[in-house]
Amino acid sequence: MTNVTSPALAGSIKPDKSSNAILIIGALFFIFGFVTWMNSVLIPYLKLACELNNFESYLVAFSFYISYLVMAIPSAWLLKKTGFKNGMSVGLAIMAVGALIFIPAALSRTYILFLLGLFVQGTGLAVLQTASNPYITILGPIESAAKRISIMGICNKIAGAIAPIVLGAITLKDADGLKARLVSMPAAQKVTELNELAHRVITPYIVIVIILVILAILISFSTLPEIDTDHENENVAAANTGKTSIFQFPHLLLGVLTLFLYVGVEVLAGDSIISYGASQGIPLSTAKFFTTCTLLGMTIGYITGIICIPKYFRQEKALKVSAVLGVIFSLVAIFTTGYISVLFIALLGLANSLLWPAIWPLAIAGLGRFTKIGSSFMIMAIGGGALIPLAYGRLADIVNPSHAYWILVPCYLFILFYGIKGHKIGVSPNVKVADVYPVSE
Repeated sequence: MTNVTSPALAGSIKPDKSSNAILIIGALFFIFGFVTWMNSVLIPYLKLACELNNFESYLVAFSFYISYLVMAIPSAWLLKKTGFKNGMSVGLAIMAVGALIFIPAALSRTYILFLLGLFVQGTGLAVLQTASNPYITILGPIESAAKRISIMGICNKIAGAIAPIVLGAITLKDADGLKARLVSMPAAQKVTELNELAHRVITPYIVIVIILVILAILISFSTLPEIDTDHENENVAAANTGKTSIFQFPHLLLGVLTLFLYVGVEVLAGDSIISYGASQGIPLSTAKFFTTCTLLGMTIGYITGIICIPKYFRQEKALKVSAVLGVIFSLVAIFTTGYISVLFIALLGLANSLLWPAIWPLAIAGLGRFTKIGSSFMIMAIGGGALIPLAYGRLADIVNPSHAYWILVPCYLFILFYGIKGHKIGVSPNVKVADVYPVSE
């Protein structure tokens, strides 16, 4: 295999190979979304089945997303050994193992086993995300990177919109009636009913295991081109002269913190909205659709990004506008009640939609030979989805679910700072992300 270096990566790959690669990565992002956003249903479902309080139920998000923080660096090591394509297959296989753990967890109604299964699934996703995000970022000119990531986001959020409806229809069927009956039910019958409720998750996760195994095999035999991230062109090599550590890239480190906060607010908006709707007196039979509304808002935002970036505005502007909308929508949600408040939590999906696509290319600009470790740091930042929702759950128990959303405001304000100034700190004006990655064909 020969290395082909070009300032614009898309020119280094034959059009059919570039298109095939985008289709394959799009399929992976669909899987990311489906598995990830099932958590929004698992939180109220396991809260009922395992008899949990708010804080305990948000350990679902914690267990899933903390794996990114713990496993991102090992993921980079794995990708260095296997390459991007084989690493993706391994990640899918790990996710299949995590889904498989749900079967004994459901049979025994053991919450800790559910959490272990979620951690293992998150580990597999950490491998996949470490490989796929920089991959799609550089499959074309840097100026349109946010557009390509937006396309991936649509794949992700369409799957995420479908997942709560499908899993909710199975696991939360007659959940309101069951919740009411459990209050006066004899202890022995209560155990039987809760065991039957826990068993509802078995069939969906068997199907997920089968799909993940099939995808792992297909990816391993696919024609995805390999990427050489250890090579640097002249501009990048000159800018990185004397640099020995990833900690010498302040724009990357600030980008990691920004992504940490962004993922936290995105996960909080999507995963808390069903429980929040229930706390506002809305039946679970209706509230189970709210996460889908949040993700449809994100999809609308992604479509806007595809149409408008970079033709009408740059990804930096998208980042700033999105952060401002996040602050406004959060405040309206806090100071209103009922369906109006829930609506503005759902609208956070629109505010969040262009944050990930804009943060990634800005944060990894000019990393050169530090790209794999830099991408691992960015994947570690997905741990924000573990800690911020958990903090929200604790605040909801102490104060109330509505005022607990104050946690969103400082997060969006820091994201705004990164869009205005943070992404420029320490970046050489001569370096573009597209200069960094040659492709092996």
